[in-house]
Amino acid sequence: MTAGGGEWSELALHTARLLLRPMRESDAVILHELWTERDPRVPPHRRIDALGRPTVEDLEEAIRSHPPTTVGLLAVQLVKTGDVIGYCGLVDSGRPVNGEPELAFELLRRHRGQGYATEASLAVMDWARSSGHERLWAGVWDWNTASRQVLAKLGFLETGHPELDPTRGATLFTTRRL
Repeated sequence: MTAGGGEWSELALHTARLLLRPMRESDAVILHELWTERDPRVPPHRRIDALGRPTVEDLEEAIRSHPPTTVGLLAVQLVKTGDVIGYCGLVDSGRPVNGEPELAFELLRRHRGQGYATEASLAVMDWARSSGHERLWAGVWDWNTASRQVLAKLGFLETGHPELDPTRGATLFTTRRL
């Protein structure tokens, strides 16, 4: 894995098969497709609503109005074809530990099961380590076995303190020392 640029807005992480780079407005189409593919158990505010929102235009505006800072989601792009297949990066949601970034990833269904999420996450983890982060965490729904398997491959361990939602299941919190 190689990195280019010190600022998140200039960051480019390279692996054998992937380029991870800051989001562009043109990536909104892929983000919209990800929103449409989400499991119905995902909370409504993270899915396309009855009015079709967020639209591609809404997502373009979100990309435009939220320039990258020291954390953010990177587009995951296949080196071979140039296709964007999802995102991976660090987010600061403030939970469960304020100030510690969360590893987040999501890929289009047709690109799952090929090791891309693990490869992209390893690149982000290497960058996080070299940037001085000592620990990352990741939240995952208990029913999301694919993401749980990726996190286990990456060495994340469950904390044993789930957040229960009677409708959607439990959010499991996992951590990994870098």
